[in-house]
Amino acid sequence: MAEKLLRVALKEDRAPQESSSPVESHELCLAQQLEMDASWLPVYHLEPEHVDVIRAFVSSPEKDEERKLKFLTSIAVLFRAATYNSLCQGLDLFCQRYKLAENIKVLLEEEPRDQLHTAVWRSAMFAMTEMSFVEAVLEGKEIGLLQACFSGIFLLPPKEEMQDLKPFLYFTTMKGMDTMLVALVLNSPTSRVNEKMQSIFQMLLTFTTSERASVRERAVGRMRVLSFLLANYSSLKANPNEERHASCAEMQMPIIGQLLGHLLLLLSFKEEETGHLALDALCLLFQFKYQQHCATLTEENTQLQGDWETETTSLRTSPSATHIIESFAEYLQPSERSDIVRVFIEAMTDSSTFDKEAARNVLDVVRGNPDLWLVDVPKITSCIHKTLGCIKSVPARQSVESLMVSMADKCPQEVVTTLLQVAPGGDSTALALWEAMFSVPQTVRNILKELLSQLWDLKSRLFCTHLEDYCLVRLAMLASRDLGDRAFAATYLDFRFLKEERPAMLSLVLRAIMTLSERDEMARKMKVILPDLMRVLLFGYKAATTKALLVFRTIMAQLERREASHIAVQMAEFLLPLLDDELSQLRESSISLFRDLMMMAVGNDKREMKNVVRLGLLPLFFRLSDQTQSVAKLKQDRRRAQEFLIQSLSYLKDAQASLREAAVRFIALQTLAEDREPSIRSLVAQTVIIILSSSREQPRPRWTLRALCCR
Repeated sequence: MAEKLLRVALKEDRAPQESSSPVESHELCLAQQLEMDASWLPVYHLEPEHVDVIRAFVSSPEKDEERKLKFLTSIAVLFRAATYNSLCQGLDLFCQRYKLAENIKVLLEEEPRDQLHTAVWRSAMFAMTEMSFVEAVLEGKEIGLLQACFSGIFLLPPKEEMQDLKPFLYFTTMKGMDTMLVALVLNSPTSRVNEKMQSIFQMLLTFTTSERASVRERAVGRMRVLSFLLANYSSLKANPNEERHASCAEMQMPIIGQLLGHLLLLLSFKEEETGHLALDALCLLFQFKYQQHCATLTEENTQLQGDWETETTSLRTSPSATHIIESFAEYLQPSERSDIVRVFIEAMTDSSTFDKEAARNVLDVVRGNPDLWLVDVPKITSCIHKTLGCIKSVPARQSVESLMVSMADKCPQEVVTTLLQVAPGGDSTALALWEAMFSVPQTVRNILKELLSQLWDLKSRLFCTHLEDYCLVRLAMLASRDLGDRAFAATYLDFRFLKEERPAMLSLVLRAIMTLSERDEMARKMKVILPDLMRVLLFGYKAATTKALLVFRTIMAQLERREASHIAVQMAEFLLPLLDDELSQLRESSISLFRDLMMMAVGNDKREMKNVVRLGLLPLFFRLSDQTQSVAKLKQDRRRAQEFLIQSLSYLKDAQASLREAAVRFIALQTLAEDREPSIRSLVAQTVIIILSSSREQPRPRWTLRALCCR
């Protein structure tokens, strides 16, 4: 009766204030009276003092350390007595009325975060442990309480940095957390165990990415405790209200893939204890997954114990991430494998604290067995698209792009479909992924074929902002058809997709053409695009220009010399401004192509080529001092140097000091060699010696300017 009336009072507190009948008013007054003395609680007669301590603490504004500890101890004693004597009736209402969970959370949040001087943390967790034995008392409040515990204790300074820390207090505090976690899981209804463990694991994972070793170690230690529960759950003592605990086969843990991925990465951390704890947790999770697997294989059940112990011993003998992931592979669900892959992709980001090399090694394993690991293509593709923009490290970026190429080879349709869905028009990350896929001959053909199929529908406008701008569709149509030389030329002249002036799209198209032109047959057909390739140089886009030069060189190598002669002269003239470009890669490509073109001129074109070469002598002379060694490939022809004296003045302002120095010496040599002052002539002589000495130190080139100009 008393409990029923208290429920009426609690309901009345939450309801809007309305007029009530005399009977209802009488019942409310009686309920309030019962609430005042709390004697209605069945357990009150066993522990009246502890009930009074709790009620007094909640109502008092004074909350010093002594009162806090008495309050928390009273909660633990009260709930232990109630559970032991089966007097739990009404405790949920008692907790609700006096907001016990909320008060505990406030105490935890008020504790200092730089030291561990008191037993408040430990006492609070012991109180929560005892409360978990009473059904519904902590329902809906566990996550908030656990978050307060984890944030407060994990983020404490390392043990060595906390002044006057008592080792026993630290040990019992951590032990108290482990005991609390075990109780929260084992005392949960079987129907909620999966959900609760999933939530706790998720909270712990957020701390494993911390830059502080002590935070990672504390979080991984708790993950080990939960992994033990997961592996042995069915054999542990069941909740008194449950007939049995679920078996491993019945336990579903969607977070297992993320969990395994993070633990594998934690193996590589330098701190020894974290690595050991991570390995322990991995071995326990292996036991769990192995038991799940064997539960479906009746014939092997009798050998279960021996087999998983043998496998676990193997894991401990060779605790590398690559060995462990290979051992787990066959026992994981497809979604779990995909989650592991996503964890390692995200570990590549610049902000990640994990070892990039360890992550790359695991992704190598994944690429080596794409049929096993790359099963959820949309999920992994979306993860790569989301992550790639946060990866600046070249090796890490290449590893992720290579993974994308492996998926494109395996499932081109799914990759293309997903990218078209997740990437908005002009998306730079998507363009980078397309370019990576366009860099591999077989991959680019498959992807272009799939793009042609999917983008033929005018409703797909992912690459462009206008319906008519279908550069890649046009390229795909050209590349996927088996056209002869004449038909290829006619089709290209209808499309002219190299007239595209948007830098990113033009660069992407050229990347595809570069790869396609690696086939000699295709390169010969592409001679029709040479005029448009020369026009690309006029746009002034560095990346596109560099690619255009490489494509031009590949196509020209397939032409007969007489056919290539006139085109070579035209292109050589286009190259003159690029011989001096500020971008070293572009300078190198230009000079290399310039050298090849000089060899292609025949007949009347030779004279025109000589005139063009003379215009390029001075830039080539000064580039002998280029700090980029691959650029300095040609020797100067001093007999012709005086003709280009005026042209040399611009090099006095070059960004590279070595070029400015060479310009000064060259000008001094040409203008002051006949000076009437002996001191000046002496300086000129010294300059000549320095230049000659510098020339002798350079690696002997294959070409001389004199030889080139006289061809």
